Amino acid sequence: MISHFSLPYPFSDSNVYKYSNNAALLHTKNAIELTDRYLDEISLKRELLTKHPERCYHSSPHTMAAQWEIVDLIINNLVTYYPDKFELEKKDGQWIFSNLLTKETASFKFGDRTTLEIEPLDFIGRHVQEDLILMMQRDGDLILDAGQLCFPANWSLYFNSEMNFKEIHSPIPGFQSDFLVDRILQFLMRIEAGTPWERKNWSLMAGSRLDSSLETFSEWGQARKRVTKENAGELVHFRVEVQKLFRLPKSNGILFTIHSHMLSLEKFIQHTPWLEQFYAILRELPKAIYDYKGISLYREQVLDYLEAELKKR
Repeated sequence: MISHFSLPYPFSDSNVYKYSNNAALLHTKNAIELTDRYLDEISLKRELLTKHPERCYHSSPHTMAAQWEIVDLIINNLVTYYPDKFELEKKDGQWIFSNLLTKETASFKFGDRTTLEIEPLDFIGRHVQEDLILMMQRDGDLILDAGQLCFPANWSLYFNSEMNFKEIHSPIPGFQSDFLVDRILQFLMRIEAGTPWERKNWSLMAGSRLDSSLETFSEWGQARKRVTKENAGELVHFRVEVQKLFRLPKSNGILFTIHSHMLSLEKFIQHTPWLEQFYAILRELPKAIYDYKGISLYREQVLDYLEAELKKR
């Protein structure tokens, strides 16, 4: 389990939260982050992809060139930032990629789909903890044309595939405002190759399940009804998604990498400033937002828990 100090904290100095772009330039241009959960999460990813390929992976035929760009970007990130864990050798037109953590080596001809057993995006996604979403730019919009999504926070790759940016984000409170959605879309369209961005998103989950897809709601949704003031610290988890955005220079697509981090509330509140700010934010959170984030059934129980913990400080 990551410590509370290593959890990517999603809030600014304000005690009032509203949905916004909140993107910042990514100074270390690495799409991938490894944590001490690496092997467990890679194993879970591969299990989900084997059992549920229809909801965990999608691609359109025209994305193949962009998929190879993603392979290039991610492998070069891995060997650059984690040289003790990943290796790449290029020999006689072959790429030989070694994952020293999983003790695997893959040899393929870059750009030749027939030299891989699975599609390039699916292949490289099985070596990173991040979910990978490819949005292609055309007709003045961004379209979700490919993705490997194993750890969604209450959404569905199968349902959202081939949707444009506005369609995907229409359920988010505030996105009904054309001003906000157009502003964020135009920001994304202006992202340049070599200048990646990063944003953080947060939610609460009843349980610690990373795979909270819409298709599996019956397996995890009922836990929301079991939250009490007494068990909230252990049962409820604070979830942060670190989303990184990379323009692919050749295909002009945008790669979203999404790394999901989970920490139980009882560990999260060990850091008193986080407890104080999150209590203030949750107390003032507009109903439309906590409904959208799926917190409605247990918001009051969590507030009671946080208030009781504040009184102990």
